[in-house]
Amino acid sequence: MSEAHGHIELERRVDSIKVGVRHRSDPTRDLAPLMRSIDRLGLLQPVTITPEGVLVCGHRRLEAVKQLGWTTLRVWVRTGVSDHLTQLLAEQDENTMHRPLSPLDAARLYQELKDLLAEDAARRQRASRFGADDGEEGDGGADSAPPHGDPGKSRNQAAQLVTSSASHTRLEQICTIERIAADDDTPSDVRKIAEEELDRIREGGAVDPSYQRVRAALKVAQQHVSQEPPEDLEELAAKALAQAKADRARRIAENRRRREAAAEAARRSVHSFGLLWEDMEGWTDRYDPIKVGQELSDAKWDSFERTIAASVEFANAARTAREQHALASVASA
Repeated sequence: MSEAHGHIELERRVDSIKVGVRHRSDPTRDLAPLMRSIDRLGLLQPVTITPEGVLVCGHRRLEAVKQLGWTTLRVWVRTGVSDHLTQLLAEQDENTMHRPLSPLDAARLYQELKDLLAEDAARRQRASRFGADDGEEGDGGADSAPPHGDPGKSRNQAAQLVTSSASHTRLEQICTIERIAADDDTPSDVRKIAEEELDRIREGGAVDPSYQRVRAALKVAQQHVSQEPPEDLEELAAKALAQAKADRARRIAENRRRREAAAEAARRSVHSFGLLWEDMEGWTDRYDPIKVGQELSDAKWDSFERTIAASVEFANAARTAREQHALASVASA
């Protein structure tokens, strides 16, 4: 048994580890490379559990050793995991999951879990230096990111486990606001704005507008770093935010115009359209609708349905334009 950095390493029975519904719902496909690596090299990096035996990190590793028939495995027992996070990870049934978390509670659990996942990724990266990492985590799946120290994977995974959605951007914004509000090195006026915005979020307000306001206030304060923050900080922050929104709207409009111009340039000629439909004429006589209906895969059938729906919509628009053109020609004659 060894202990380091709030962890105790020991052997544990595989069937004694509690896997909550949030882990169970994650994909565990394509385990073959991971299983081959573990069978050949052993488990280079133990899974992480709480002192109560609740799985925190390493779902794919746990599933791999189960399929290999292992009865015990090495685990890291991570001390200091909050009761709230332990309860969330231990939930066994979707029908009895606790009420939805408030945004601020979700952000705190997200930050705690993200830190634990980052620890796990760092340990796996160190372990891979002394063994092969060819498939130890496969593609990482949704539970165990590969040992590349990629913070994006930890963010995505933590958000999915806490909120069951890809909400990491919103949660990161809340965490940033909380850090600014608690930072004694941040000007008091900015901290006050951050606290006000946290209250807004607590009362059900949208997160992004609050985050943008705090960021604008911090930017204005940083521009006056060599002197006291201006007395009209909130007004200057509001102007900076309005300018940022106007700049963003301008960029969005410019990008939309570029996309529309590119799409127009990529459109084929009417002559090409005529040739296409000349070639398509009589296509229904070349296929057996009964066989197509019975044998086409679901994916191919969905593609066929989408193409038919888009073709009907296109035909209706073209027919309307054709009729309007004909009426205009008669009127001008």
